[in-house]
Amino acid sequence: MAEVEVHPTAIVEDGAELGAGVKIGPFCVVGREAKLGERVELLSHVVVAGTTDIGAGTRIFPFASIGHQPQDLKYKGEPCSLSIGSDCIIREGVTMNPGTAGGGSVTTVGNGCAFLANSHVGHDCRVGNGVIFSNNVMLAGHCNVGDFAILGGGAAVIQFARVGHHAFVGGMSGLENDLIPYGMALGNRAYLSGLNIVGLQRRGFSRSDIHDLRRAYRLLFAAEGTLSERMDDVAEEFAGHASVQEILAFIREGGKRSLCTPKNGAED
Repeated sequence: MAEVEVHPTAIVEDGAELGAGVKIGPFCVVGREAKLGERVELLSHVVVAGTTDIGAGTRIFPFASIGHQPQDLKYKGEPCSLSIGSDCIIREGVTMNPGTAGGGSVTTVGNGCAFLANSHVGHDCRVGNGVIFSNNVMLAGHCNVGDFAILGGGAAVIQFARVGHHAFVGGMSGLENDLIPYGMALGNRAYLSGLNIVGLQRRGFSRSDIHDLRRAYRLLFAAEGTLSERMDDVAEEFAGHASVQEILAFIREGGKRSLCTPKNGAED
């Protein structure tokens, strides 16, 4: 079993749990309630605080602040936690906050995610698997981000917003509303500009799947009728199409934010 390596200048408080093969570099601080899974690596000057669980193989780069008190003025010191999945990359200056009593007391991050320099995950967020945050992405509290979503550099997502699976938020965009699965949002304030076609191709979606998604998208955001009526039509026409049904389920579920829509009718 691989040995744990802790640099002499690092501080690991009594009670911290370190899995096999963990590497803790110079000037890192690991709090007493932290749990680092096998092969977690803190390169240098990383601080892991609070009740924070980091999955196997995750690497954290200098000056990241992981698990400190949430940036919520309503927080009164109640127990809260942060859970980060396996094989994530957390680059320089990233900040991740735990939950609060008002949001379930936990923030979760999935497996295989990449958080580039100076990006932020707010309190009580739910981030899926394979998600990519480019530099300086700002995710406010209580947000949900689906699997394989990509947020471009400097993008900002308002609190309580939802970003669906495989969605894309363009760089410097300000997202104030819910972004459907497979959708692409651009601009400040962001509007729905079509489907994340490049992302779908990279994820191995077939031409026929992409064709059906585009057709369903045009029907959903056409000018005729109400959204409810168009959703019923799409549900019937694409009854056996899992990806289209996922978009419909996302819209039906709703949330605290309105739906991100195109500027002038359907686009793709």
